[in-house]
Amino acid sequence: MINTTAPAVNVKESEKAYTMDVAFPGLKKENCNISVDKDGNLEVKVEAKKENKEENKKEHYLRREFSYGNFEQSYVLPEDVNKEQISAKVNDGVLEIELPKFQKSEKQQNSRVINVD
Repeated sequence: MINTTAPAVNVKESEKAYTMDVAFPGLKKENCNISVDKDGNLEVKVEAKKENKEENKKEHYLRREFSYGNFEQSYVLPEDVNKEQISAKVNDGVLEIELPKFQKSEKQQNSRVINVD
């Protein structure tokens, strides 16, 4: 049965990136939708469907169970996240979202001197 409560979300930080792990048993990559909205927030949407079917024709017994889970959450990203380089993958029911940080050289490229007239 799929858990109807919100999945566990862990966030780690390293020198180069933040990593979010979202635990959602039975998750498949085709059931994930990750985007950055117009305000620069990370939107994570996950939908999981599960169906169990047992049939025993010898005893004329049929059992079918299905469940559905849905998770949708928006996260405010830190200013140092390079939104163009965000990536994600699913492995063993865990959605891993990699949020790379701007490197020092990239930050310097965004700065400029403003001349005063």
